[in-house]
Amino acid sequence: MSKTRRFTIRSKIVLGYLVVVLLFGVVLLILSAQIDVLQKENDFISHHDLDVHNLTNAIEKNVLDMETGQRGFMLTGKESYLEPYDQGLSEWNSNYDQLFALISDNPAQQQSLQNIKSHINRWIEIAGERSVQLKKEGDQDKVLAFFQSDPGKTEIDLLRSQLATFRNTEILLTEARVTDLAERSSTLLTIMYTLWGLIAALSIAAAFIVSGNIVRTLQEVKQTISDISKGGNLKQRIRVRTKDEVADLGHETNKLLDEVQEQNRVKDQLTGVATLLQNPTTVEGLSRLFLSELAVMLEIPYSVLYHWKDNRLLRVAAYAGDGEKERSLGKISLAPGEGLVGQSAIEQRVLRMNDLPQNYIRIASGLGHTSANSLTVVPILFEGKTIAVVELASMTPMSEKSLDLIKELAVIFGVSLHSTVTRMELQHLYDESQVLNEELQAQSEKLQLQTEEMQSQTEELQMQTEELFMLNERLENQKGAAENTAQELAVTADQLRISSGYKSEFLANMSHELRTPLNSMLILSEILAENKHHHLSGEEQNYAAVIHRSGKDLLNLINDILDLSKVEAGQMEVEFDDVYLDTLPEVMNQYFLKTAEQKKIDFRIQLQSPLPTTIETDEMRMHQILRNLLSNAFKFTSEGEVALTISQVRLTDPEHADQETEVIAFSVSDTGIGIAEDKLLQIFEAFKQADGATARKYGGTGLGLSISQSLASLLGGSISATSRLGQGSVFTLFLPLYRKGQEVSQEEQGSRLFVYEAAGAIAEERILPSSPQMESERKGMEILLTPLEESLFRGRQILVVDDDIRNVYALANALEQYGMKVISAQNGTECLEMLEQGGLQPDVILMDIMMPELDGYETTRRIREHLGLTQIPIIALTAKAMKEDREKCIAAGATDYLSKPLNIKDVLSRMKLWMSQEKMEI
Repeated sequence: MSKTRRFTIRSKIVLGYLVVVLLFGVVLLILSAQIDVLQKENDFISHHDLDVHNLTNAIEKNVLDMETGQRGFMLTGKESYLEPYDQGLSEWNSNYDQLFALISDNPAQQQSLQNIKSHINRWIEIAGERSVQLKKEGDQDKVLAFFQSDPGKTEIDLLRSQLATFRNTEILLTEARVTDLAERSSTLLTIMYTLWGLIAALSIAAAFIVSGNIVRTLQEVKQTISDISKGGNLKQRIRVRTKDEVADLGHETNKLLDEVQEQNRVKDQLTGVATLLQNPTTVEGLSRLFLSELAVMLEIPYSVLYHWKDNRLLRVAAYAGDGEKERSLGKISLAPGEGLVGQSAIEQRVLRMNDLPQNYIRIASGLGHTSANSLTVVPILFEGKTIAVVELASMTPMSEKSLDLIKELAVIFGVSLHSTVTRMELQHLYDESQVLNEELQAQSEKLQLQTEEMQSQTEELQMQTEELFMLNERLENQKGAAENTAQELAVTADQLRISSGYKSEFLANMSHELRTPLNSMLILSEILAENKHHHLSGEEQNYAAVIHRSGKDLLNLINDILDLSKVEAGQMEVEFDDVYLDTLPEVMNQYFLKTAEQKKIDFRIQLQSPLPTTIETDEMRMHQILRNLLSNAFKFTSEGEVALTISQVRLTDPEHADQETEVIAFSVSDTGIGIAEDKLLQIFEAFKQADGATARKYGGTGLGLSISQSLASLLGGSISATSRLGQGSVFTLFLPLYRKGQEVSQEEQGSRLFVYEAAGAIAEERILPSSPQMESERKGMEILLTPLEESLFRGRQILVVDDDIRNVYALANALEQYGMKVISAQNGTECLEMLEQGGLQPDVILMDIMMPELDGYETTRRIREHLGLTQIPIIALTAKAMKEDREKCIAAGATDYLSKPLNIKDVLSRMKLWMSQEKMEI
């Protein structure tokens, strides 16, 4: 089309504009000279006159700011009111100098300005600075007198008058200049209008010539657009007569008509669908109707719709599916993210697949079937949430217009689906509310009767409320006193807690230092007492036995000290479990039958029926209490008998005086020396015995009964005692059948004492035993091994890691007697070096925990993790006997744990255990 054009609209318009531009160029040359002159006059007025007026106003504002700030400060005394005063004081001189320079061409105005300056200085001198100084000095009388005289008012009034006169003079001068400028501008305008008339005439003539070819087509375009806006006939089209840009406009307008007509058709379809979707009342019916409309509008032969419910996508409708085949209808249920449908629901976007494989989706009719070529998955959203997904299959890929139409239909369907679901839920809730309403009606009748009853009760409660109000006032007073006391007790408790912590740490460290030398002493004295090589005489063996027994006494004392530190630190724990009562006689016989035979005392244990099979308590703590009571009975009984009787009795419940509770009574009776009645309470106190003679004769620390009483309280029971001097005593431990509520807290125990480890071995007499007794003890120390056990130990390589040479020497001498080869390392670093070299392959490692530089915990951990030696048994040896120490050793990788001082029998027993397991594994 462009090749056939000769003189386009652009060419016509450009030619017309060129003529106009040339004419305007001539006019501009004529006017430029006049405009330059007017510009200079205008610049003078714009800059000079405006600056003079602005500076005059600024000086007047500075004076007003000073007066306002001075008055505000005088009235309030606040320094913030002096800020405008100080600012005006600092700025007015600068503004004055600028204004004086601007009016240098007018001496009369300069003289007036100088007079204004003198009055400003006069006001500052007699009113401004003087009043501010008086206010700062705080002389209120002078300030009041100043306000009454007000010497600055005259100056301010005169200043206002002079500034007004000065400003008016400048305004008159400016008006004269503006008048002159206006006259000259009027002349210039006359010239401009004349030239403009000539240019306008020429332009109008050119416009008429050019527009003649444009107007006709534009009028047709206008009429068409008017028909569009009024909803007229959109089938009418513009006839194009020219071959210029107007023709292009006509063609584009015809395209616009086609587009608008198509949009109206789509809107009509959407409106019809929206109207239809309002009718169904179920999700299934609504979904089927929607798929049918999609099939008609877009010629989609196959579709499935899934509804989002309970975090699953459930199939609710399908179009043109084969009812006999599950695959043709799609899956019944899909999870979010499962397949394209689940992924579209999560991503909330349309997914499309073209060129599908043959028979991926089969579309059937009465005459035959074929395969779909394109798949489209569209999510249905409502308020940003996926509520359904529709899957569409077609023979050909879907066009962009069809896809846009589907998106709009999805929005309409989303609203309808949400409305339908909401309507169904409301209907369900309405039905439920109807049922509830009937129930409420029945209940309201009952409540009416109850209200009448409560009315009478309210009157009674009113009287009780008044009494309670008076009681609350008294309780408030008592509460305030109690809170003060509680605060004081809290401060004291914190101080006691810190002190107890220091003491416990000291006792624990002291115990460690005592156990280390005691370990070697017990082991070596036990070796000497055994006298396997018969190097010692009988008397020397007795000496060794005395040393060993004294060491055990010292160990028991250390254990008691540790128990005291544990108690005062508040760290004791009990573990409740079912305990079988029928095993108790065997356990106690193991502890005390040999002692009874040595002292020639009858020892009997009696279980009185009926007894429960089990009770719920801490078995270790219960055994500890009974061992302590029995050991005291044997210690203070030289002839007769000691008996333990277990029975079930009923006692008054301490919490409910009118009720009884079932308990188990463990009664320990003896025919010993007995206790005076006035001493029964004293013996339950820490470090107290019946009298000094008893302590000297029988020994002991006086902690046993106090510890047992506190431990019994922790188990929810108690200990009672009856005795007659010279006839014997009966101590009874009462324990509940079952655990009630929570354990007794250690804070509630107050100053009671209870222990963590076993109370110690049976108390022995401090008097040296006779030779037969000593011989019996020496025989008891001998360790008898079977031939199989001797062969198990013989030739074994044992690595002892300990920084204390005394312990190494003691262990080496003890173990070498059983044919074992002992290798020692002085610290953890040396142990690791020996194992890393590869020549050493110990069968057992005895590892001391407390060593300098590299302790036993870290050494054990490196052996297990870095060297990879996980099969070698490692038995941890430590002088710290706390429960948490065993847990730390096992956590570091130790196989077993022994506390110092060591018993060589225990050492051999543990070694035999782990060596036997090693053989079984092999």
